[in-house]
Amino acid sequence: MNIIAVDIGNTNISIALFLRDEQRTIDSIAGESTDALTQCLKTACQDIPIVGGSKEGKRDIFVVVSSVKPVWTKKIAKIVKDELGEKIQVIGKDVPLPMTLWVDEPEKVGTDRIVSSFAAYSVAEEAVVVADFGTAVTIDLVDDNGVFQGGVIVPGFEISAKALKENAALLPKVKVTRPEEAYGKNTKDAINCGLYYSTIGMLEEVIRRFAETIGKWPRTVLTGAAAKIIQEDCQFIDSFVPNLVVKGIALTFQKYIEEQTE
Repeated sequence: MNIIAVDIGNTNISIALFLRDEQRTIDSIAGESTDALTQCLKTACQDIPIVGGSKEGKRDIFVVVSSVKPVWTKKIAKIVKDELGEKIQVIGKDVPLPMTLWVDEPEKVGTDRIVSSFAAYSVAEEAVVVADFGTAVTIDLVDDNGVFQGGVIVPGFEISAKALKENAALLPKVKVTRPEEAYGKNTKDAINCGLYYSTIGMLEEVIRRFAETIGKWPRTVLTGAAAKIIQEDCQFIDSFVPNLVVKGIALTFQKYIEEQTE
């Protein structure tokens, strides 16, 4: 199966090509960059074989989307239709969710959270926590039975740094990096240390509370664009898996197709 998996986030859009279920390429592009998105999708499509006997040159391809930003979903749908002659399939709308959600409002849970949790559980096959560091940080729990139990959402590094800058007159905007010391000797480094260490502490505390709830320490997976910043200081994390969402998109669609053919 050939899939172009599209993860539409709040800031960037990731586009991954899976040829015969194997990931070949992935690119992360600013969501505002229509030209770059168009070129990326066209390039990915070129590597996909044409359906045998197709006079129109139709390619053996599925374009599957997970989105948390509807306006960009429409943009991607238009590009795919105009440039590739294909229709996107949106998870949660055209493609069913891959797992049961034990939450108050299932329809309001971001599909990025669901598909990444599904991908992690598909490997762990036991209780697992997925911490995804993007514009926002989401930390979600799947139980031993593969049921999505919910999670927590907190501001990401960029949002937190921006909030300090905008709400405290004398504080500068800081780009968070791994600190060299435990505390800062100047305002900029103090902010960097504060945001960095408080995030790691928050993550460990949330996982600990999840563990107390289910009666054991779960498998833990770290993902997301900003996750690599804290990876070295998260010894309590089992795995760092970049681009887990696109992997989850592909697995979700594969599951859907398999169930359709049974």
